[in-house]
Amino acid sequence: MNSYLLTFLSLLISINVSAQLNQVNYDEKEVPEYKLPELLISKSGRKIKNTKRWEKIRRPEILKLFQQEIYGKVPQTIRISDVNVHEETTDVFDGLATRTQVELVFRKDDQELGVNVLLYLPKDTAKVPVFVGYNFKGNHAINDDPNILLTDSWVPDNPSLGIVHNQVTEQSRGVSGERWPIEEILKSGYGIVTAYYGDVDPDRDNFQDGIHPFTYRLGQFRPGNDEWGSVSAWAWGLSRIMDYLETVPAIDSSKVVVFGHSRLGKTALWAAANDQRFAMCISNNSGCLGAALSRRQFGETIGKITSTFPHWFCENLNKYSAREELLPVDQHMLLGLIAPRPLYVTSATADLWADPKGEFLSASEAGKVYALYEKEGLPVAAMPEPNSPVMGTIGYHIRKGKHNITAYDWKQFIRFAQKHFEPVVPTE
Repeated sequence: MNSYLLTFLSLLISINVSAQLNQVNYDEKEVPEYKLPELLISKSGRKIKNTKRWEKIRRPEILKLFQQEIYGKVPQTIRISDVNVHEETTDVFDGLATRTQVELVFRKDDQELGVNVLLYLPKDTAKVPVFVGYNFKGNHAINDDPNILLTDSWVPDNPSLGIVHNQVTEQSRGVSGERWPIEEILKSGYGIVTAYYGDVDPDRDNFQDGIHPFTYRLGQFRPGNDEWGSVSAWAWGLSRIMDYLETVPAIDSSKVVVFGHSRLGKTALWAAANDQRFAMCISNNSGCLGAALSRRQFGETIGKITSTFPHWFCENLNKYSAREELLPVDQHMLLGLIAPRPLYVTSATADLWADPKGEFLSASEAGKVYALYEKEGLPVAAMPEPNSPVMGTIGYHIRKGKHNITAYDWKQFIRFAQKHFEPVVPTE
């Protein structure tokens, strides 16, 4: 009798979870009552009243929880084996900039992986600050420059852009150019550094390619329950790019801004949380398990994201599907890990899937950590109107329009960087 009862209860739970996964809430009235995990109270109940306690006690606790329950830990240390310089050109964009293309090579036993990095740096400027972030379709897609190498990595099919059988063609050159206003960035005194995220780990539920197999034990075919999913692998890759940038004399490695859009916005946040060498972080439309609060269950939820993209996170996250209230952390705590470095979070009015209000509330809550450092968090208490950026040490804007990264967004990114970095001084 008991076995029948357990089976019946399990079936009811399964039906309830499935029903929740099939629903999408875009109504603020349907947001459940929730209580956020305490940001400044340790697991032992100790109040975190100063930066010393934050850095010694609470920050490591929170970072470990995100590693164990959401993104997954990196199992081993993997370093760059070689840097192959494919090209160094000193005169592009009519003399405005230099262009460099390098390959970061990783080797272990009989395995080899190459990550191609593209750099545009303004000329005649000493120690340039840079924006570093991934692109979605290959370095060649960010500009129609015929000299940018085509990626030979796996890319999701898109025949309309000339991507067939998961390989790009010349037709895909420059197709993402609107997202990358390179000349405007260069004229502002900043460099731009990018790599195709699929070089590090192809964006598919297959842990037999990319960087993951480098850490497998004998007989292992996918990461362990608390080991790195793709977001964690991509964040790891950004840190390896940072390793390389520290060796480039023309770059001011103390002023590297890590940024990302959508899933790559999640990646930028996780990279900045783990690697404090990134001086600033920008998260654009990052949504669920990016900047937005999970407990609001608004738009995309944990259940939806793990069923659609099971490879992005560690296996442990699955137990919180439709059970967000059981998570020991929420995303305001991830944003808090970036303190005291400047953090900029953005939303879009038509991107309800990413929960703009949840992104704003998360950024606002993170300000409690910035206050420990006597830094201003968000300078407003209420969510600003569209196209009305607010900028403290934490900044935020919600832009009119859809899920995208636009020229308007980039203007605010540059403004935010200029607010916190010293002006770039051209050489004589």
